[in-house]
Amino acid sequence: SGKTTTLYSALSEINKPDLNILTVEDPVEYQLAGISQVQVQSKINLTFAAGLRSFLRHDPDVIMVGEIRDLETAEIAIQASLTGHLVLSTIHTNDSATGITRLVDMGVQPFLVASSLVALQAQRLIRKVCRHCCEAYTPAAAELEEVGIDAERFMAGEQALKVPVRDEHGAPMPVRSPPDRRPPPPGKLYRAVGCSHCHGSGYAGRTGVYEVLMISEHIRRLAIRNADASEIKAAAIEEGLRTLRDDGAYKVLAGISTLDEIIRVTAEEA
Repeated sequence: SGKTTTLYSALSEINKPDLNILTVEDPVEYQLAGISQVQVQSKINLTFAAGLRSFLRHDPDVIMVGEIRDLETAEIAIQASLTGHLVLSTIHTNDSATGITRLVDMGVQPFLVASSLVALQAQRLIRKVCRHCCEAYTPAAAELEEVGIDAERFMAGEQALKVPVRDEHGAPMPVRSPPDRRPPPPGKLYRAVGCSHCHGSGYAGRTGVYEVLMISEHIRRLAIRNADASEIKAAAIEEGLRTLRDDGAYKVLAGISTLDEIIRVTAEEA
């Protein structure tokens, strides 16, 4: 799902000469200049947890743990976070809210989870519709509504996302297509067809859909009382969370992917 690429991008964004950044990975996928990277070596008992313990003796500013797989790693990562270190890691879950309950299920105390987390990002890879053979068509209203696009506003050529991207002042922002994409005509979307460029699949290349849950005080209180993931996610949506499907809807309107692809990848949100 592109987790390693996202972690590396985040590290590259914050990397400065005066920051001591340490990573423990399995494996190290590529070298990052100015960052100390350690690879897990199970034969000599160099686990994620062992690497983390060692790191804390080297006064790091930022720690990246390739994956939190067990209670020991989770507890040391949280300890590092609570003692003033920025910790980045990954965990296997279906969405952002489930990241909170997954840590609790591992055995981490809910108050420690609530105290240490700043944000959780869920992501999935989607296929991009082929630029050479994609076909513009008028979608059914039910399909639009299924992914969070207001069918009536869409047909009228208006801003149709039910959960739009907002600017720093909270105002809805227009959908923008990337430079390599032409936006669909008003009232239409693209669907996959298939040609020699995409080997008949209708798709070429991949990109991500993202869901970023910021830990507000309300979310923190829910985590402390061990609320389930559905309650946490509902509260986050009330606070403006854009789900994986919401981000997918944006990418459909921008001409990047198709309704079929977004419905397939985010099926459990239905």
